[in-house]
Amino acid sequence: MGKYEDYRVALGEGYEILAPDVPQGMYHFNHFGNAAEAERRFDPTRPTSLLYEKAGAGYRLIGVMYTAPAGMGEDELDGRIPLSVARWHQHVNVCLPPGAGWQEGIFAADARFGLSGSIETAEACRRAGGRFLPRLFGWMVHLYPFEKDAADAWSHERQMLAGGHHKH
Repeated sequence: MGKYEDYRVALGEGYEILAPDVPQGMYHFNHFGNAAEAERRFDPTRPTSLLYEKAGAGYRLIGVMYTAPAGMGEDELDGRIPLSVARWHQHVNVCLPPGAGWQEGIFAADARFGLSGSIETAEACRRAGGRFLPRLFGWMVHLYPFEKDAADAWSHERQMLAGGHHKH
């Protein structure tokens, strides 16, 4: 991961910033080629996302995110990164606001919509004029390797607080 401490290296290697104009506690720089590969096999040297915090005009590397197919079972997830160490999660029951694409919609300003939104059923989403996604992406796990102890390195709470997420 060391080479990605300079976020410009990540951008040069095909990572793209998710919603760069939306203020976030943690920015995901996603690599869609790595995401496609993660659907078939696990390669810890090719994370789906690099995780950064804003630092002045740039970004400071804080971690990585690995992904796995949505239908993968616990035994297979355990084979990638043991469940005794990490907490794999999915984003489920997401209602995007009317007319929004998924990138804008997941960070919706209206508290009813997006990843931290209060709408959690397809019917309630339809009534609000939104677009309901029963699942957004597949399995995900975050790793913060610069932390001193394992609990912080694999912190599920950190990813929830930084992203404002609560539905898993």
